[in-house]
Amino acid sequence: MKLIAPGQHCDDLARALPAFRRAAGVTERWGKTLAGVLSDGGRLLVAGNGGSAAQAQHLTAELVGRYRDDRPAYSALALHADTSTTTAIANDYGVHEVFARQTCAHGRPGDILMVLSTSGASANLLEAATEAMRIGMPVWSLTGPEPNPLAAASDESLCVEAAGSATVQELHLVAVHMICESFDREIAARAAARPGEKPAVEGTPAEEDAS
Repeated sequence: MKLIAPGQHCDDLARALPAFRRAAGVTERWGKTLAGVLSDGGRLLVAGNGGSAAQAQHLTAELVGRYRDDRPAYSALALHADTSTTTAIANDYGVHEVFARQTCAHGRPGDILMVLSTSGASANLLEAATEAMRIGMPVWSLTGPEPNPLAAASDESLCVEAAGSATVQELHLVAVHMICESFDREIAARAAARPGEKPAVEGTPAEEDAS
């Protein structure tokens, strides 16, 4: 087992952060684009393995629930979260198909697929990206250092330059929160541009809206 010195974990993160900050402008664009797609009735599909699956589910929770302030719920699905479906697909078709088959089932032209991978080489994510392209869905990827196959197979990618997968995952979480910040700003701007409309927010009973 390779042990690291106390504090080295924080040092690794500090070293990776400047390059990440220079590249992270993509999160602003993704958040704005996502706000447009989801506001128009589209959906976001997100997938990852292991720790990246947790990051994927974190993002969908923020969109279906809320990030900071109350706002309408939006359609976002973490493809690994349905254990019965994923295990059935893995058993019947192979692990490499667990995300591609769900992308085929749930994805529509114009929806977005986001995939997260520290290696950028996960076969099941590459299959999902291929299926999304076939459908007509843009593919965004959050990966570790480039070049990697997943970044090459995506329409857009944010590749974190860091030596360890732990640091990559930590900065992926930062990217998730930055996407949510951008998303909420765009949603708020769209609501301000339509002052006559009063969007329903989480926890507002339908009866109150009708009164």
